[in-house]
Amino acid sequence: MAQPQSKKIFFENLSGAGKAIAVLTSGGDAQGMNAAVRAVVRMGLYVGAKVYFIHEGYQGMVDGGENIEEASWESVSSMLQVGGTVIGSARCKEFRSHEGRLKAAHNLVQQGITNLCVIGGDGSLTGANLFREEWSGLLTELVEQGLIEADAVQKYSALHIVGMVGSIDNDFCGTDMTIGTDSALHRIIEVVDAIMTTAQSHQRTFVLEVMGRHCGYLALVSALACGADWVLIPEMPPEDGWEDKMCEKLSATRSRGTRLNIIIVAEGAIDRHGKPITSGIVKDLVVKCLGFDTRVTILGHVQRGGTPSAFDRILASRMGVEAVLALLETTANTPACVVSLCGNQSVRLPLMECVQMTQEVQRAMDGKRFEEAVKLRGRSFENNLKTYKLLAHRKPESELPISNFNVAVLNVGAPSAGMNAAVRSAVRVGISEGHKMFAVSDGFEGFSKGQIKEIKWADVGGWTGQGGSLLGTKRTLPAKHVDKIAEQMREHNINALLIVGGFEAFESLLQLYEARATHEEFCIPMCMLPATISNNVPGTDLSIGADTALNAIVETCDRIKQSASGTKRRVFIIETMGGYCGYLASVGGLAAGADAAYIYEEPFDIRDLQANVEHLTEKMKTSIQRGLVLRNENCNENYTTDFIYQLYSEEGRGVFDSRKNVLGHMQQGGAPSPFDRNFGTKISAKAMQWVTKKLVETFRQGRVFANTEDTCCLLGMRGRALVFQPVVQLKGETDFVHRIPKEQWWLKLRPLMKILAKYKTSYDVSDSGQLEHVVRNRPRESDASVAM
Repeated sequence: MAQPQSKKIFFENLSGAGKAIAVLTSGGDAQGMNAAVRAVVRMGLYVGAKVYFIHEGYQGMVDGGENIEEASWESVSSMLQVGGTVIGSARCKEFRSHEGRLKAAHNLVQQGITNLCVIGGDGSLTGANLFREEWSGLLTELVEQGLIEADAVQKYSALHIVGMVGSIDNDFCGTDMTIGTDSALHRIIEVVDAIMTTAQSHQRTFVLEVMGRHCGYLALVSALACGADWVLIPEMPPEDGWEDKMCEKLSATRSRGTRLNIIIVAEGAIDRHGKPITSGIVKDLVVKCLGFDTRVTILGHVQRGGTPSAFDRILASRMGVEAVLALLETTANTPACVVSLCGNQSVRLPLMECVQMTQEVQRAMDGKRFEEAVKLRGRSFENNLKTYKLLAHRKPESELPISNFNVAVLNVGAPSAGMNAAVRSAVRVGISEGHKMFAVSDGFEGFSKGQIKEIKWADVGGWTGQGGSLLGTKRTLPAKHVDKIAEQMREHNINALLIVGGFEAFESLLQLYEARATHEEFCIPMCMLPATISNNVPGTDLSIGADTALNAIVETCDRIKQSASGTKRRVFIIETMGGYCGYLASVGGLAAGADAAYIYEEPFDIRDLQANVEHLTEKMKTSIQRGLVLRNENCNENYTTDFIYQLYSEEGRGVFDSRKNVLGHMQQGGAPSPFDRNFGTKISAKAMQWVTKKLVETFRQGRVFANTEDTCCLLGMRGRALVFQPVVQLKGETDFVHRIPKEQWWLKLRPLMKILAKYKTSYDVSDSGQLEHVVRNRPRESDASVAM
């Protein structure tokens, strides 16, 4: 299918010939660092540069010798799925001294290295910037000491630095998400989900302590993702008297029939006077005041361990490639930059602006200016906090606004993980806004049969971690039942509709919009939240459920590749779901380190298949032992999974053998990932606030009447923004025959996958190359925060 033309730059124009790039990891390790190292090495080699590992961080740079090792393509094979950092990381006191940096400069000059890619936290990046500023002076000193030739000062006159933030705490300003944070959230949520079952069995309260000495991001987002009863973070200490309020909340929750309580404490949690609040203190308080059976679990370094999530692998791969591009384009006057994520786009920001903003947060906390500290963390952090408060703490009936509006929520289409989190959020925000909330079972089919009932605050407790659709969902479109649905809307006096679903939900909303001409019952505010594993809904870059499906694919691919460990060379052909949309195959292929991914959007023929087989055969002969090929289920009606398997088996005979695997509905099942829980929760809260606003705007003469395009919208992420888009305006962007958008952002990632698999291709860098500045308060629209 033809895609719109964009500016593609071939690497003949961005040559790295004659350049030497070194990559190091410093400070605490984080899952995904290896994916970043792999991307830097392979992209660097791809553009013709020499690439070096610096083992053991700055310590290796100071010590030199074998610690600085030239990297090859094969040296980063099989590291994508490995946690931690295989090139080692160490904190180095010597580098903090002038003498240590002088040694480091000498070691780099000996190898001709003047481009550094540093993966670490703010301390590591600050050290790199100081090193850069001192560089010319250090070279002069080395000449004076007779350690280097005089012409080396001119030859290696400038040191170029690009940083990537690797930190599980997500404590660096300027980026929505740091490498490792999503994986750490996976570890936390796995533990919380496991603890919930035992806590429920014994009616226990669990106090979980998570990492975050100076930043409460992990605690806050995991509390949001599991629906914790209480959370304690350093940026927003509780008001005086919090002890009584917390115990009242726990007691009220138990009195409504809940059998467990979860309290999450960041390790750096403090009260308003700066006194630490430890997990032990919280446990003793609950036992003393309420007498509840209470246990403490301190997660510790479990959060740093394990394999990186799909999100972290993709983030790190994108950032690694962007870092190399930044180094190729840098000049002597370019400031050191950090590659960041804003919404769904990679951006470059001046390193020291980010570091200074990060340090400002700590100064605000030290000065007890907590509101300011929350704002400085960024709008994403601020919104997470607001959303948590809105969903976790129920206002007394007397304090709720009285709206007299009835809002119905339903699921449409195939189930996807995260739907239940979205419904929970909608119900609780709706109740907080004063609405009466109604749940519709089994989509529009259930709607037509009157399967509608009021749903209360407590009814959605514990829904965030549940997979599938607890409301029940069907693919049935409303057109054939429009009269019966209108009758049910009259009977229940439904004033607004929130639909959570995939492409069928989009089609349904279009049909309801068109039905406004004949049925006034549909002249109400209607909003859709995209929720489908296929990620094929127009008007949004991401859908609820797609991240969980990607993690299922990547985890399975890891296991499948490992099954061939120690055997002869083998290629695996994996079929993914997605209908005609190649998102899962392409992005899953990038995250799993695939050699090829066949999709409908990028037509291929027998010559392409033959070229892929030959390419893989060549790689198998020289280096790799295992190959991975993904195929979208509907990519081509003739080149089936069986056909491709048989072709690879025949053409690879004598070099490798082949196996095939159809992943099927395992991609649709399982507990939702932290990303999907939080994405669903946050966009649903935003949608309900939009519904309230539209209800107020369209209430005239005692009734709601909304018949304009902007009252029938889809809420989606577009680049850096969460945007409400009239569904009528999205019709022109949609290929209804194949149920996909006409333009899809992730197609830009496909060349990246090919480059990392050693194919010669072009790479669209139209979004790259712009050095931006850190903005204290972004416009409200830009709170997309892809990362939660």
